Amino acid sequence: MKQRLQGAGMTSRRTRERMVSRLREQGITNGKVLAVMAETPRHVFVDEALESRAYEDNALPIGHNQTISQPYIVAKMTELLLESGPLGKVLEIGTGCGYQTAILAKLVDQVYSVERIAPLMKKARDLLWELDIKTVGFKHSDGGWGWPEHAPFEGILAAAAPAEIPEALLQQLAVGGVLVMPVGREGKQTLHRVVRTENGFVDEVIEPVTFVPFLSGVAS
Repeated sequence: MKQRLQGAGMTSRRTRERMVSRLREQGITNGKVLAVMAETPRHVFVDEALESRAYEDNALPIGHNQTISQPYIVAKMTELLLESGPLGKVLEIGTGCGYQTAILAKLVDQVYSVERIAPLMKKARDLLWELDIKTVGFKHSDGGWGWPEHAPFEGILAAAAPAEIPEALLQQLAVGGVLVMPVGREGKQTLHRVVRTENGFVDEVIEPVTFVPFLSGVAS
């Protein structure tokens, strides 16, 4: 694992730095987000057969009809989440391969990550442990339920698109908290940033996106 972490050729530190330069060109300005993206080895979160493509700006398959989001989307969603400053507790809906989880864990105090597909959650949990990332709690559950036992959250980030934002997630957001997630049906999805105020919710539409659909239930 140590040798794989170091990377070589298309998985080297230099390749990650080129990715970060591209993110800057695409409008990502948060220096902390860019620094964490530079130090996090995205290639270990994909199958070895796809490692050479890990730093391309594309989503890649991770099995179970799921994908690892393209680097730009990971950076953009993280930047939007942290726009108002540092966060304590953050809820992540859709652990997936654990890449976004790793990025968040290096930027906030505590991540609570929910995944509906058990093998994905186990693989991500084991990998993050190997990477010495230990400020993440994992739960195998329907993402639409959130994680009420640990609410309220200062931030919520979701990596799948529902037709509309689940009410349970809105209610688990702290006043002043930020929710970032894609919303809409396939082909008509947009990225939203929602801030909870004393009087309700302010919903800002950011840009068109393409995500896997937000599914109910759990899978073993």
